[in-house]
Order: sequence, then C-alpha cells, then structure tokens
Amino acid sequence: MADRLGETTVLVRTRAYMEESFLYMRPGFVLGDHDRLIEKGVIDSMGVLELIGFLETAFGVTVTDEEINEGNLGSLADIARYVASRDRNGAVV
Repeated sequence: MADRLGETTVLVRTRAYMEESFLYMRPGFVLGDHDRLIEKGVIDSMGVLELIGFLETAFGVTVTDEEINEGNLGSLADIARYVASRDRNGAVV
C-alpha cells in the first residue's frame, strides 16, 4: 500500500519553506495557493532547483526531468497536487 501525503499537508509545509527560503525579505507579501511562483517573482530557475531539493528531502519524492514543468511546480496548489499524487518512491499512485 502506498504511503500517501495529503495535499493540505504538502501545501502547508511547502508554503512554510517558500516563506522561510524565498520570501523572508518581503514582509507583507501574500502568496496565494494558485499564484504562479515564477511570474510573481517568488522563485527563478535556481529557486526551482532548490524547491525540487526540498520536495525530494521533505516528502521523499523523486522529481524527474520530464516532471519539471509549470503544471507540476507552477504554484503551491500545483505542487501539493503533484506531491500528493506520488508515493514515497516517486511513482504515481
């Protein structure tokens, strides 16, 4: 049986990571669940790599090159859906 994470758990932990790592110098900045991270200037290409490292460490998922796209990593909601849809080995469940 797959060890699945809930989208809410992923969303809360990823939001906290983003605030600590990328938004600490932007007090008062409100990041919505569906805000586009690159478009809003929250992360850049290097930030995407850091985010992937966080997801792999925090949630035990493996992000393949093919999965690095706006649909999976474009917003907090996209990330939560993407991570929650994987088991701890990175396979789609």
